[in-house]
Amino acid sequence: MSVKEFEPIIGLEVHVQMSTKTKCFCPCKVEFGAEPNTNVCPVCLALPGSLPVLNKKALEYAIKASLALNCTVHELSVFARKNYFYPDLPKGYQISQYDKPLATDGYIDIKVDGKHERIRIHRLHMEEDAGKTIHEGNHSYVDLNRAGTPLMEIVSEPDIRSAVGARLYLEKLRNIMRYIGVSDADMEKGQLRCDVNISLRPKGEEKFGTKVEIKNINSFRFVQKAIEYEIERQAKILKKGGEIVQETRLFDPSSGKTFTMRTKEEAHDYRYFPDPDLIPVRITTAYIEEIKQSLPELPDEKEKRFVSQFGLTEYDADVLVADKDRALFFEKAVEVYNKNPKAIANWIINELLGKLNEAGLDITESPVKPEHIAELVELIDSGTISTKIAKEVFEEVFKTSKSPKQIVEEKGLKQVSDEGEIRKIIEEVLANHPAEVEKYKAGNQKLMGFFVGQVMKATKGKANPKVVNKILQELLNK
Repeated sequence: MSVKEFEPIIGLEVHVQMSTKTKCFCPCKVEFGAEPNTNVCPVCLALPGSLPVLNKKALEYAIKASLALNCTVHELSVFARKNYFYPDLPKGYQISQYDKPLATDGYIDIKVDGKHERIRIHRLHMEEDAGKTIHEGNHSYVDLNRAGTPLMEIVSEPDIRSAVGARLYLEKLRNIMRYIGVSDADMEKGQLRCDVNISLRPKGEEKFGTKVEIKNINSFRFVQKAIEYEIERQAKILKKGGEIVQETRLFDPSSGKTFTMRTKEEAHDYRYFPDPDLIPVRITTAYIEEIKQSLPELPDEKEKRFVSQFGLTEYDADVLVADKDRALFFEKAVEVYNKNPKAIANWIINELLGKLNEAGLDITESPVKPEHIAELVELIDSGTISTKIAKEVFEEVFKTSKSPKQIVEEKGLKQVSDEGEIRKIIEEVLANHPAEVEKYKAGNQKLMGFFVGQVMKATKGKANPKVVNKILQELLNK
């Protein structure tokens, strides 16, 4: 059997750190990069007699995320103790949720190779983060600043069928979290962490193969690469008649391979039981409805609106809404100049995003502002500058952050649209190239491009192309 004859069955378990100011069960600050062990208290250090109290904002954010992911939010959920030993887990257990999670039965829609796929979400539950262990040579250090940070664990159903699909699902999930403002979901800062469950089965079979888990992958690209490697690895074993071992593996970005970490434990190994220090969470339907009403426009809704309201293609709308700040940039530009949203979208997608990528900048750090793009498109539409000149102006805006109008004025780049002036230049060009004029009149229509080029050269690109073409046609076809 080739790899193509096996079907991957992939599910993701994603931990999203909520952007609350304080921890899940105590008032300690949540702060990235703080001095080790400075944001700690008796509760997150698990000192005897300390008691946890649920952070209401964390609960609100988790409900918000559940609704944005089309989940059913349960009016009753229970916190449980997940028991395991690790040096950075001061209590010897992690407060999580087990058999009564906050929300279940949601979904995310993604597009893979232009086809719509629905990935179901099995559950979303709240839990606290563990601390951090740092290994240096023969020494290990424990930093408990992160212990108690509020997390959501979002578990998909095994509906994903490709490495690309897994990456797209993860990117869409991050995008939704950012749109609703519950997390920055920055993988580099550990605010979004992903475990992959993957198995293979022969195509056409219903029964799942043996599942392997890949832990703590910290970038979208690595998620895709880890899955691609694991599909190859498992397929090779199965083709030789071997068996897949159920285990937990880690991904090594430098080699692009996964390797064994430990054999897989089952849920009962954690000895879950309800946390006696925390009362069950009871939520009213009125409170759920109130949070639902506060949800902003989500990416899928925004994409549909961009297509219907602004006449964008589905592709352009998809690119713009794939990032909250990018969509906001476009909308601000259209507010400034609303007569040509398609051209504004084109300048953002085809010119600005490429330049930002080259410079390693986010759109929030862009030297080109929304009003600059709007002004540039307006200058083209009004015939003040040509598209060719507009590209030069754009480059200058990117370098200086000056407005396009200011650059056009300073550099004298206004387009020449005066027919009398352009006619004189064209007559001169035709007089200087009699042989080419004869060839054109003899049927070589391709020479029109040569004449346009000569006129543009003579005017340093400032002549209005429409006027140039019109007068050339008139003079050459006499």
